[in-house]
Amino acid sequence: MINHTDPAIQRLLESGDASIRYFTLTELLDQPADSPDVLAAQRRITRGPRIRILLAGQQPDGGFGVHPYQKWTGAHWRLVSLVELGIPAHHRRARAAADQVLRWLTGDAHRRAIKCINDLTRRCASQEGNALAVCSRLGLADDPRVKYLAQALVGWQWPDGGWNCDKDERAQHSSFYESLAPLWGLGEYHHATSDADARDAARRAAQLFLRHRLFCSDKTGEVINPEWLQLHYPLYWHYDILQALVTLSGLGPLTDPRLREALDILEAKRLPDGRWKPEGYYWSLSDKRASNVEVVDWGRGGPNEMITLNALRVLKAAGRLKA
Repeated sequence: MINHTDPAIQRLLESGDASIRYFTLTELLDQPADSPDVLAAQRRITRGPRIRILLAGQQPDGGFGVHPYQKWTGAHWRLVSLVELGIPAHHRRARAAADQVLRWLTGDAHRRAIKCINDLTRRCASQEGNALAVCSRLGLADDPRVKYLAQALVGWQWPDGGWNCDKDERAQHSSFYESLAPLWGLGEYHHATSDADARDAARRAAQLFLRHRLFCSDKTGEVINPEWLQLHYPLYWHYDILQALVTLSGLGPLTDPRLREALDILEAKRLPDGRWKPEGYYWSLSDKRASNVEVVDWGRGGPNEMITLNALRVLKAAGRLKA
């Protein structure tokens, strides 16, 4: 196993989850795809403890016995985590879960509920955005239903570059909560298909966040929501600066000067041992069928592997990670 002088990277290399080791090797250390360490980690990804828990209890219809959007045990949310853990593109069970999500999002009942008020589509577009991203990662970009999601997001985009589900006819500004996942989805769809409309829409969405320096009012410069400066994992439909930086890094290096403050804040949160910890939670562990219940214990105390991995990814994309 590789030894590294950065203690955080070394801890990630020693992780008990092959997904963490794989991304550390390939994305942080730029190890070639055919290196023995990379191949060993890649072979073990689907046997990782988190992926096995996320797939447990899957039903014949591809779902997990609840509505696909059930927070957080539905297929919609599990798929986001599975993809972020690097489940292989053509994994049969992941694709079965994606099929349930696609049936829901492209079904007549769902589409009839979409409202257009004052020429603006009022839509919780994070649903389509997450689905578009995971399906693109799973090799389903050629599915007509996935193409529909991409085209719909492009068509629903508001003039300022984002999306919003606010039915108040006076609402004219996009929601950060509803705009980050569509940015992710359109970026992934472009990577999978080279679709120019998806690329352009993703770039317009990126400008929405950049104009606000990720967390500030573009009118007053004040912090919009202090919670956005805290670190979370998983984020689900919520928003914080780390997830915004991760998502923007999918479009290219993080060199825009408007990102400097957010990057400075992220660096300042690094612990003495080089890692990062969660500062807020949107999930709980429970045996009850209630909302916001997770099946995976992502860790609440002390350093967090996924947050540390994402923070190091971001710093590397910004040219701030020392070799």
